Amino acid sequence: MFIQTEETPNPATMKFLPGQEVLKSGTAEFTSVEEADASPLAQRLFGLQGVARVFFGTDFVSVSKSDDTDWSVLTPMVLGALMEHLSTGQLIINEEQSSGEVAGEEDDEITAQIKELIEERVRPSVMMDGGDIVFERFEDGVVFLKMQGACSGCPSSTATLKDGIENMLKHFIPEVEEVRPVEDAY
Repeated sequence: MFIQTEETPNPATMKFLPGQEVLKSGTAEFTSVEEADASPLAQRLFGLQGVARVFFGTDFVSVSKSDDTDWSVLTPMVLGALMEHLSTGQLIINEEQSSGEVAGEEDDEITAQIKELIEERVRPSVMMDGGDIVFERFEDGVVFLKMQGACSGCPSSTATLKDGIENMLKHFIPEVEEVRPVEDAY
């Protein structure tokens, strides 16, 4: 098994591409070992000293390191853990334990347009950088978005939200006045 690594715009996050499916669909983010109960792979990665956050996409794993950890030390450990876990066919996420999205109310027309633009025009680029963006809500002209994976805490994420996403949404949807990030509560 050969696992490629890619730097991300966030210097604290590295993207690992194992050349195989990681998740069938969607994404999963774990910001602590306590959150990783449903994922044996995330638990294994949190067992490595210096791992601060784990994010799974359909074909990649993003790992964020703590400030006092150097990538030259952590990268070989992450590669070893991923290689051992994936090459032996061990479970990545226990579907029975993971909490799926709960179906909510029907979206109004503006919210549906916002979600469609984010899904089609924003998410693919953000996922290429090892992260994801999740629509939280649209309220009083403000779109609230949560950055995940490599994009969470990235120095350029504010510019991405304000200069890129906000301008695009305002262009296509006049009701959008502003885009704000939803911050992690830890």
